[in-house]
Amino acid sequence: MVMDDYIHIPIPRQKTIALIAHDNKKEELVSWVKDNLKVLRKHFLCGTGTTSRIISEETDLPVKSYNSGPLGGDQQIGSRIVEGRIDMVIFFWDPLAAQPHDPDVKALLRIAAVYDIPIANNRATADFIISSTLMDEEYDRKIINYNKKMIERVSKFKDK
Repeated sequence: MVMDDYIHIPIPRQKTIALIAHDNKKEELVSWVKDNLKVLRKHFLCGTGTTSRIISEETDLPVKSYNSGPLGGDQQIGSRIVEGRIDMVIFFWDPLAAQPHDPDVKALLRIAAVYDIPIANNRATADFIISSTLMDEEYDRKIINYNKKMIERVSKFKDK
């Protein structure tokens, strides 16, 4: 078992980008995708339910579809992050509307943080990410080695 403090996992040059939007933000996300077609064409796209279908229909971009958020789509995206199959998330969420799947959204945000995945929750952040020079490069992300942390915690209890 590796006992380094961090595990280094590359985000490849050609990224897999998850596109997600709450109902009140779908039009805004579609508009953002249209504004960034040139960059997005270079990458693999996926998304949840209706959002992925609308983006694909309105832009002719291929978008792999998962379930809608309330039916487990956010959890599917989260599991793909854990598996190393999604490299970034663009999630236009509506902070003013109650969502039936808020716990799933929170879990997705936590998983993105744990696995050091870039995640945009609004257009400004998405613009900064998509215009970054790192979009065309491989990026070495550093994930905290939680296995090492757990071993350290257990050994503290054994010593007592």
